[in-house]
Amino acid sequence: MEDNKIRVGITQGDINGVGYEVILKTFVDPVMLELCTPIIYGSPKVAAYHRKSLDLPTNFSIVNSASEAVPNRLSVVNCTDDEVKVEFSKPDVEAGKAALGALEKAIEEYKEGMIDVIVTAPINKHTIQSEEFAFPGHTEYIEQKLGDGEKALMILMKDDFRVALVTGHIPVKEIAGSITKELIQEKLKIFNRSLKQDFAISAPRIAVLSLNPHAGDGGLLGTEEQEIIIPAINEMAAKGMLCYGPYPADGFMGSDNFTHFDGILAMYHDQGLAPFKALAMDEGVNYTAGLPVIRTSPAHGTAYDIAGKGIASEDSFRQAIYVAIDVFRNRQREKEAHANPLRKQYYEKRDDSDKLKLDSVEEDL
Repeated sequence: MEDNKIRVGITQGDINGVGYEVILKTFVDPVMLELCTPIIYGSPKVAAYHRKSLDLPTNFSIVNSASEAVPNRLSVVNCTDDEVKVEFSKPDVEAGKAALGALEKAIEEYKEGMIDVIVTAPINKHTIQSEEFAFPGHTEYIEQKLGDGEKALMILMKDDFRVALVTGHIPVKEIAGSITKELIQEKLKIFNRSLKQDFAISAPRIAVLSLNPHAGDGGLLGTEEQEIIIPAINEMAAKGMLCYGPYPADGFMGSDNFTHFDGILAMYHDQGLAPFKALAMDEGVNYTAGLPVIRTSPAHGTAYDIAGKGIASEDSFRQAIYVAIDVFRNRQREKEAHANPLRKQYYEKRDDSDKLKLDSVEEDL
């Protein structure tokens, strides 16, 4: 029987963390196997060790490649040295090598068309470092390997709460010097396009946060808002993008203002992710926007402190699967709509009246 389900490639991540626990717990539920055909890139031996130690009933098949995976079954592609040992909660170079091997195999088979999307379990960003992986994290590595020259944008999301970053994994002392009008506009374009293409939002509203406290307080606490951020917003708004701000981060996140926007663009990592994780950690998803490949991951890390204890929640990982599937479907619909010579029609419902509009491609946004 032909498999028409979305084929989800899952990388094992750090074998000493909670990666396998959340993966195996997710696919205990047979409903998940009705949604997609999941393929783990990792080690059957390691998967079996985690399954036994955590007393999980998840079954899986061993395959040589994703091309052998069958519907309604969890499959494991062996791409890890059989001698690697699991030592819960321990950062280990061999575990880092195993994580990289799984990631490399998933990317190889994605390029060959064997899988449709990639969902990555958490890695230890220190133990994975090598000549082959000299990156701050998954996002930058995947951008180089599968980006086709496009720039990635990290979006942390839960349902309609989406936070993206202007700057990513850089030291705090380098943040202000890294923020330029051009960079903000680049991130706004990627964010806006992703909200339309990946999340099927016809007219997305984006809030832009300030860099300085109180949005610079008229220049008393910094001039980046006046000299960089506001001009960037105004220029994009003049082109038709629905972007607003800059909003002081503390008051914006502390109130319900964020609920009125489809996306929030933060200036730096902790400005966006600290409030996001406080509000949505358990079911948060990390989505890599802007690239041809669809890649998601849970919002949490290796969680060494609870590894092997059987208490890790699989909710975030399950949501990462859902988001990958939803984005894949939305992109397919978008392709079909643009392949049709008739422009797609839709109703815009952002006010009290329902106004029929015609969708057109906005090349600049």
